[in-house]
Amino acid sequence: MPQEKEKVVGIVSDTHSYFHPNLIRYLENVDLILHAGDVGGFDIIDALSALAPVRAVWGNIYGWDMRREYPAHNRFEFAGVRFWMTHIAGKPGRWQRGVGKMLAEDPPDVFICGHSHILQIERVPKLGGMLFVNPGAAGRQGFQLVKSIVRLVISDGKPTQAEVVHLDD
Repeated sequence: MPQEKEKVVGIVSDTHSYFHPNLIRYLENVDLILHAGDVGGFDIIDALSALAPVRAVWGNIYGWDMRREYPAHNRFEFAGVRFWMTHIAGKPGRWQRGVGKMLAEDPPDVFICGHSHILQIERVPKLGGMLFVNPGAAGRQGFQLVKSIVRLVISDGKPTQAEVVHLDD
């Protein structure tokens, strides 16, 4: 059986209305962009959409305009991988209220969240080896010292590589 072409997913969060110029370089050849909330405005979504298809969730900085357009939780399948993305979720071992129970009932292959501005990628054995990804923050607002995104490679229906990109070279 021939091997499927690899797919690359760009994972971004917490841009807070700032479109870092290096997002173009690191996202222009991806197959899908996921934004885990606190986008800041529709102009950021438009700029990302010029690079690749975008899926997003709303974050805690929004009014009803963004909340009408994007869900709080986005569950979908892409390239044979089951994704679940939300903005506020906590982290493995310290989930936000209710998130741990929902994950235990139906864990995805990849769970993505933002909010903390803290870059973290880890496998969660208690949830079937689910990959947890928080890409940190790509915006200027917040306490993070390094603006970051993650590029996730999918091969044959499995996430095989997570590349951390520091946007400020």
